[in-house]
Amino acid sequence: MTTAPLIRLGPAEHKLISQLRAAGAADEAERLAGAGLPTRRVEDYHYTDLKALLRDVPDMSAAAETASPPAFAVPGAYRLEMANGVVQQAGTAPAGVMAGTVAGGVLSARDDVLVRLNSGLVGMALRLDLDNEVMPVIHIDRRIEGAACHVADAVKIFVGDGGKAVVVESFSGSDSAHLGNHATYVALGRDAELTHILVDLSGKAVRHFASVEYRLAEDSRLTSLVVNSGSALSRTQIFASVTGAGAHGDFRGLSLVEDGQHCDVTLQLVHEVAYTTSKETYKTVGRGRSRGVFQGKIVVKPDAQKTDAKMMANGLMLSDETEILAKPELEIFADDVVCGHGSTCGALDSESLFYLMSRGIPRAEAQAMLVRAFLEASFEDIATGELREALSAVAETWLTRGLA
Repeated sequence: MTTAPLIRLGPAEHKLISQLRAAGAADEAERLAGAGLPTRRVEDYHYTDLKALLRDVPDMSAAAETASPPAFAVPGAYRLEMANGVVQQAGTAPAGVMAGTVAGGVLSARDDVLVRLNSGLVGMALRLDLDNEVMPVIHIDRRIEGAACHVADAVKIFVGDGGKAVVVESFSGSDSAHLGNHATYVALGRDAELTHILVDLSGKAVRHFASVEYRLAEDSRLTSLVVNSGSALSRTQIFASVTGAGAHGDFRGLSLVEDGQHCDVTLQLVHEVAYTTSKETYKTVGRGRSRGVFQGKIVVKPDAQKTDAKMMANGLMLSDETEILAKPELEIFADDVVCGHGSTCGALDSESLFYLMSRGIPRAEAQAMLVRAFLEASFEDIATGELREALSAVAETWLTRGLA
């Protein structure tokens, strides 16, 4: 006797299940068949109902070769290009960089549908081992090319003890309705220092999902920055564990959304040991009928005494149709900590706008000046001047497009 399924699966779920089975991930296929895509009843996806938002899934990607210029470029960077999940080209690696591949997914097992899908579909991942101080910026250009397709790819990065590096991952490609499920695992050794930046410049029809896992060892320093300016639907989720005393994480994000876009940044940060610190600052700017989401949770374990963690989410609405949702959270199981969280959201300050206009500055330019001031703080202390300029150009392009 057969029993009826507990849930009704849609076309997207059926397609994903068949793709998992074809990839040999039968267990993941069964899990998805039993649970389906998460709805708003799942707390972590409360503001991003994948069952409602993801209505179709294209076929898995074929091999692609590209020759077009990158959507994001950093002068002097060591660039590795990944097209449809496969490394296409890489020049001579600079000192301290060893590039190779590793079989299978890179993320730790966890009860998250995007992580499970990525782990089930990825066959081969790019691996980078970084030792000592790597001088040029490392740019991983991850692209989805050709007709609409589904790409699952992964990158694994190890920064050795005492190492220092800047790694940028950009996401772009053709303007087709792609589905990208990207994963990055980053482990920092003792006294290592890393600046890790993700920039989404995908086309406006793309569905973009990125999962990043960080592990911070003793006395390591991480600066993580997520910049979203593309994709119709995007979710960037960060899973970070501070596992070594003296480690510090600086987590930042900037989401730029406009008509028709839904952008979600979700952070889960766990302080596992004593004497660790972190700072989280995420900003969203929206215009037109758009939605920006930030969910952030800091967990302080019982052994993590003397933790110092601060989280802030700021939203700027440039139109009445924009929706910005923020949910910062703290879970503290230690009794000797300094932790805090907060959130602000609103329109441009009317008094500041009036002040600039009273000095003869046209309204549109006065608004742009105030937005620039709000945006630029996200790029403070980011490595080289060339990289800061490239990031500022992303924000300026988005802002200028709205003034046209």
